[in-house]
Amino acid sequence: MTRETRRILLDGNAVDVVRDGGTLVAGDGREVPVADARHLPPVLPSKIICVHLNYLSRVRELQATLPPAPTYFQKPTSALNAHDAAVVRPEGCKWLNYEGEIAIVIGRTCRNVAPAEAGDYIRGYTVANDYGLHDFRDTDAGSMLRVKGSDTLCPIGPGLVEGWDFRGKRIRTLVNGEVKQDGTTDEMNWDMHYLVADIARTITLHPGDLLLSGTPALSRTVRPGDVVEVDVEGLGTLRNHVVGGPTPIRSDVGAQPSESEEVLSTAQGGEWEFRGQRKPITS
Repeated sequence: MTRETRRILLDGNAVDVVRDGGTLVAGDGREVPVADARHLPPVLPSKIICVHLNYLSRVRELQATLPPAPTYFQKPTSALNAHDAAVVRPEGCKWLNYEGEIAIVIGRTCRNVAPAEAGDYIRGYTVANDYGLHDFRDTDAGSMLRVKGSDTLCPIGPGLVEGWDFRGKRIRTLVNGEVKQDGTTDEMNWDMHYLVADIARTITLHPGDLLLSGTPALSRTVRPGDVVEVDVEGLGTLRNHVVGGPTPIRSDVGAQPSESEEVLSTAQGGEWEFRGQRKPITS
Protein backbone atom coordinates (compact mmCIF):
# COMPACT_ATOMS: atom_id res chain seq x y z
CA MET A 1 0.00 0.00 0.00
CA THR A 2 1.48 3.32 -1.07
CA ARG A 3 1.08 6.69 0.62
CA GLU A 4 1.83 10.02 -1.01
CA THR A 5 2.67 13.21 0.86
CA ARG A 6 3.37 16.64 -0.58
CA ARG A 7 4.47 20.07 0.63
CA ILE A 8 2.44 23.01 -0.63
CA LEU A 9 2.06 26.69 0.05
CA LEU A 10 -1.26 27.06 1.87
CA ASP A 11 -2.42 30.47 3.09
CA GLY A 12 1.16 31.68 3.00
CA ASN A 13 2.65 28.76 4.93
CA ALA A 14 4.57 25.64 3.91
CA VAL A 15 2.25 22.77 4.85
CA ASP A 16 2.60 18.99 4.65
CA VAL A 17 -0.43 17.35 3.05
CA VAL A 18 -1.55 13.84 2.17
CA ARG A 19 -2.94 13.07 -1.25
CA ASP A 20 -6.40 11.52 -1.29
CA GLY A 21 -7.31 11.04 -4.94
CA GLY A 22 -7.63 14.49 -6.48
CA THR A 23 -7.51 16.26 -3.12
CA LEU A 24 -4.66 17.26 -0.83
CA VAL A 25 -5.56 17.12 2.87
CA ALA A 26 -3.67 19.04 5.57
CA GLY A 27 -3.36 17.82 9.15
CA ASP A 28 -5.88 20.41 10.32
CA GLY A 29 -8.46 19.19 7.81
CA ARG A 30 -8.08 21.90 5.17
CA GLU A 31 -8.43 20.54 1.63
CA VAL A 32 -6.98 21.76 -1.65
CA PRO A 33 -7.64 20.32 -5.12
CA VAL A 34 -4.41 18.91 -6.56
CA ALA A 35 -4.82 21.06 -9.67
CA ASP A 36 -4.98 24.25 -7.57
CA ALA A 37 -2.05 23.57 -5.26
CA ARG A 38 1.13 25.61 -5.31
CA HIS A 39 3.79 22.97 -4.84
CA LEU A 40 7.03 23.10 -2.90
CA PRO A 41 9.77 20.43 -2.95
CA PRO A 42 8.32 17.50 -0.99
CA VAL A 43 11.47 17.24 1.17
CA LEU A 44 14.28 19.57 2.24
CA PRO A 45 17.53 17.60 1.96
CA SER A 46 20.84 18.41 3.56
CA LYS A 47 22.52 17.08 0.40
CA ILE A 48 21.67 15.93 -3.13
CA ILE A 49 23.89 13.16 -4.52
CA CYS A 50 23.62 11.94 -8.12
CA VAL A 51 25.04 8.93 -9.93
CA HIS A 52 26.70 9.61 -13.29
CA LEU A 53 25.86 6.60 -15.48
CA ASN A 54 23.51 3.81 -14.45
CA TYR A 55 20.91 3.06 -17.16
CA LEU A 56 22.33 0.74 -19.79
CA SER A 57 20.54 2.50 -22.68
CA ARG A 58 22.36 5.72 -21.72
CA VAL A 59 25.70 3.94 -21.59
CA ARG A 60 25.14 2.50 -25.07
CA GLU A 61 23.96 5.83 -26.46
CA LEU A 62 27.08 7.65 -25.29
CA GLN A 63 29.35 4.80 -26.45
CA ALA A 64 30.75 4.91 -22.96
CA THR A 65 32.24 2.23 -20.74
CA LEU A 66 30.39 1.55 -17.52
CA PRO A 67 32.85 1.77 -14.61
CA PRO A 68 33.21 -1.20 -12.24
CA ALA A 69 31.45 0.79 -9.50
CA PRO A 70 29.20 3.88 -9.53
CA THR A 71 30.66 7.38 -9.66
CA TYR A 72 28.85 10.41 -8.30
CA PHE A 73 28.54 14.17 -8.24
CA GLN A 74 26.64 16.51 -5.94
CA LYS A 75 24.07 19.23 -6.60
CA PRO A 76 23.93 22.08 -4.06
CA THR A 77 20.63 22.39 -2.24
CA SER A 78 20.22 25.86 -3.77
CA ALA A 79 19.46 24.04 -7.07
CA LEU A 80 16.31 22.54 -5.54
CA ASN A 81 13.07 23.29 -7.41
CA ALA A 82 9.45 22.11 -7.35
CA HIS A 83 6.62 20.77 -9.49
CA ASP A 84 5.09 23.32 -11.89
CA ALA A 85 7.94 25.79 -11.27
CA ALA A 86 10.20 27.48 -13.82
CA VAL A 87 13.61 26.09 -14.76
CA VAL A 88 15.84 29.04 -15.67
CA ARG A 89 18.32 28.91 -18.54
CA PRO A 90 20.77 31.78 -17.95
CA GLU A 91 21.11 34.39 -20.68
CA GLY A 92 24.10 33.54 -22.85
CA CYS A 93 23.70 29.77 -22.38
CA LYS A 94 22.22 27.42 -25.00
CA TRP A 95 22.74 23.82 -23.97
CA LEU A 96 20.26 23.03 -21.20
CA ASN A 97 19.34 19.33 -21.17
CA TYR A 98 16.69 17.39 -19.24
CA GLU A 99 17.40 14.04 -17.57
CA GLY A 100 14.34 12.29 -16.18
CA GLU A 101 15.22 10.41 -12.99
CA ILE A 102 13.93 8.81 -9.81
CA ALA A 103 15.14 10.23 -6.51
CA ILE A 104 15.60 8.10 -3.41
CA VAL A 105 14.54 9.86 -0.21
CA ILE A 106 16.33 8.82 2.98
CA GLY A 107 14.08 8.19 5.98
CA ARG A 108 16.47 7.78 8.89
CA THR A 109 20.15 8.33 9.57
CA CYS A 110 22.13 5.87 7.50
CA ARG A 111 25.80 4.93 7.77
CA ASN A 112 27.71 1.76 6.92
CA VAL A 113 24.83 -0.53 5.94
CA ALA A 114 24.73 -3.54 3.62
CA PRO A 115 22.70 -3.37 0.38
CA ALA A 116 20.29 -5.91 1.88
CA GLU A 117 19.66 -3.51 4.79
CA ALA A 118 19.47 -0.25 2.80
CA GLY A 119 15.75 -0.47 2.10
CA ASP A 120 15.07 -0.04 5.82
CA TYR A 121 16.63 3.44 5.63
CA ILE A 122 14.64 4.64 2.61
CA ARG A 123 11.52 6.63 3.37
CA GLY A 124 10.27 6.66 -0.21
CA TYR A 125 10.80 8.00 -3.70
CA THR A 126 10.01 11.06 -5.78
CA VAL A 127 10.38 12.09 -9.42
CA ALA A 128 13.36 14.27 -10.35
CA ASN A 129 14.76 16.05 -13.38
CA ASP A 130 18.54 16.31 -13.29
CA TYR A 131 18.93 19.28 -15.62
CA GLY A 132 22.39 19.98 -17.00
CA LEU A 133 23.74 23.29 -18.28
CA HIS A 134 26.36 21.87 -20.61
CA ASP A 135 27.70 25.29 -21.63
CA PHE A 136 29.94 24.94 -18.54
CA ARG A 137 30.97 21.36 -19.20
CA ASP A 138 34.48 22.26 -20.38
CA THR A 139 35.35 23.93 -17.07
CA ASP A 140 33.27 21.86 -14.64
CA ALA A 141 33.35 18.36 -16.11
CA GLY A 142 35.15 17.05 -13.06
CA SER A 143 32.84 18.51 -10.44
CA MET A 144 29.70 19.17 -12.55
CA LEU A 145 29.14 22.08 -10.15
CA ARG A 146 27.69 24.67 -12.51
CA VAL A 147 26.65 22.10 -15.12
CA LYS A 148 24.26 20.38 -12.72
CA GLY A 149 24.19 22.71 -9.73
CA SER A 150 23.03 26.06 -11.07
CA ASP A 151 19.88 27.56 -9.56
CA THR A 152 16.56 25.77 -10.36
CA LEU A 153 18.23 22.74 -12.01
CA CYS A 154 16.92 20.14 -9.55
CA PRO A 155 13.12 20.01 -9.63
CA ILE A 156 11.60 17.17 -7.60
CA GLY A 157 8.02 16.11 -6.90
CA PRO A 158 5.18 16.50 -7.03
CA GLY A 159 5.05 14.18 -4.01
CA LEU A 160 6.94 11.69 -1.90
CA VAL A 161 5.58 8.16 -2.28
CA GLU A 162 6.14 5.59 0.44
CA GLY A 163 5.68 1.84 -0.01
CA TRP A 164 6.61 1.96 -3.72
CA ASP A 165 8.57 -0.92 -5.28
CA PHE A 166 11.16 0.45 -7.71
CA ARG A 167 11.49 -2.76 -9.70
CA GLY A 168 10.21 -2.93 -13.26
CA LYS A 169 8.80 0.60 -13.38
CA ARG A 170 8.51 2.70 -16.50
CA ILE A 171 10.12 6.15 -16.65
CA ARG A 172 9.40 8.61 -19.45
CA THR A 173 10.31 12.21 -20.23
CA LEU A 174 8.03 14.27 -22.46
CA VAL A 175 8.75 17.65 -24.04
CA ASN A 176 5.69 19.62 -25.15
CA GLY A 177 3.69 16.40 -24.95
CA GLU A 178 6.08 14.32 -27.09
CA VAL A 179 7.85 11.34 -25.52
CA LYS A 180 11.62 11.80 -25.61
CA GLN A 181 12.93 9.31 -23.03
CA ASP A 182 11.28 5.94 -22.44
CA GLY A 183 12.90 3.33 -20.24
CA THR A 184 12.42 1.12 -17.20
CA THR A 185 14.19 0.74 -13.89
CA ASP A 186 15.24 -2.73 -14.98
CA GLU A 187 17.91 -0.95 -17.08
CA MET A 188 19.70 0.16 -13.93
CA ASN A 189 23.04 -1.52 -13.44
CA TRP A 190 23.00 -0.60 -9.73
CA ASP A 191 19.64 -0.55 -7.97
CA MET A 192 18.37 1.84 -5.30
CA HIS A 193 19.56 -0.23 -2.36
CA TYR A 194 23.05 -0.60 -3.79
CA LEU A 195 23.40 3.17 -4.33
CA VAL A 196 22.37 3.97 -0.76
CA ALA A 197 24.75 1.38 0.72
CA ASP A 198 27.61 2.55 -1.51
CA ILE A 199 27.35 6.22 -0.51
CA ALA A 200 26.72 5.43 3.17
CA ARG A 201 30.08 3.64 3.46
CA THR A 202 31.78 7.02 4.02
CA ILE A 203 29.02 9.68 3.99
CA THR A 204 26.30 9.80 6.62
CA LEU A 205 22.87 10.16 5.02
CA HIS A 206 20.28 12.10 6.98
CA PRO A 207 16.47 12.04 6.77
CA GLY A 208 15.34 13.92 3.67
CA ASP A 209 18.61 13.49 1.77
CA LEU A 210 18.22 12.74 -1.95
CA LEU A 211 20.05 10.26 -4.19
CA LEU A 212 19.28 10.65 -7.89
CA SER A 213 19.58 7.26 -9.53
CA GLY A 214 20.41 7.96 -13.19
CA THR A 215 18.64 8.59 -16.49
CA PRO A 216 17.80 6.51 -19.59
CA ALA A 217 18.96 7.37 -23.10
CA LEU A 218 17.96 10.43 -25.12
CA SER A 219 18.68 13.38 -22.89
CA ARG A 220 18.34 16.36 -25.23
CA THR A 221 18.38 20.16 -25.21
CA VAL A 222 15.33 22.22 -24.25
CA ARG A 223 14.71 25.92 -24.69
CA PRO A 224 12.64 28.72 -23.14
CA GLY A 225 8.96 28.03 -23.72
CA ASP A 226 9.32 24.24 -23.56
CA VAL A 227 7.27 22.23 -21.06
CA VAL A 228 9.08 19.17 -19.71
CA GLU A 229 7.34 16.33 -17.87
CA VAL A 230 8.93 13.32 -16.20
CA ASP A 231 6.42 10.53 -15.64
CA VAL A 232 7.28 7.56 -13.45
CA GLU A 233 4.92 4.63 -13.03
CA GLY A 234 3.47 4.79 -9.52
CA LEU A 235 5.16 8.08 -8.58
CA GLY A 236 3.31 10.54 -10.79
CA THR A 237 4.36 13.31 -13.17
CA LEU A 238 6.79 16.14 -12.46
CA ARG A 239 6.14 19.10 -14.75
CA ASN A 240 8.26 22.21 -15.31
CA HIS A 241 8.58 24.94 -17.90
CA VAL A 242 11.80 26.49 -19.17
CA VAL A 243 12.32 30.25 -19.08
CA GLY A 244 15.20 32.47 -20.12
CA GLY A 245 17.19 34.29 -17.47
CA PRO A 246 16.81 38.07 -17.49
CA THR A 247 20.51 38.90 -17.23
CA PRO A 248 23.54 37.51 -19.09
CA ILE A 249 26.32 35.48 -17.54
CA ARG A 250 28.89 37.99 -16.29
CA SER A 251 31.84 38.33 -18.66
CA ASP A 252 34.18 40.07 -16.20
CA VAL A 253 34.87 36.96 -14.11
CA GLY A 254 35.29 33.22 -14.56
CA ALA A 255 35.14 30.83 -17.49
CA GLN A 256 32.54 31.67 -20.09
CA PRO A 257 29.93 29.36 -21.69
CA SER A 258 31.54 27.33 -24.48
CA GLU A 259 30.63 25.11 -27.40
CA SER A 260 33.43 22.58 -27.69
CA GLU A 261 32.93 19.27 -29.44
CA GLU A 262 32.45 17.60 -26.06
CA VAL A 263 29.74 20.11 -25.11
CA LEU A 264 27.88 19.58 -28.38
CA SER A 265 28.27 15.81 -28.32
CA THR A 266 26.94 15.54 -24.76
CA ALA A 267 24.09 18.01 -25.29
CA GLN A 268 22.98 16.33 -28.51
CA GLY A 269 23.42 12.79 -27.26
CA GLY A 270 25.91 11.53 -29.77
CA GLU A 271 24.24 13.10 -32.81
CA TRP A 272 27.31 15.32 -33.00
CA GLU A 273 30.44 13.30 -33.76
CA PHE A 274 33.90 14.13 -32.47
CA ARG A 275 36.45 14.84 -35.16
CA GLY A 276 39.13 13.59 -32.79
CA GLN A 277 39.22 10.83 -30.24
CA ARG A 278 36.07 10.48 -28.15
CA LYS A 279 36.58 11.26 -24.47
CA PRO A 280 34.90 9.39 -21.63
CA ILE A 281 31.49 10.94 -20.98
CA THR A 282 29.61 11.27 -17.71
CA SER A 283 25.90 11.89 -17.36
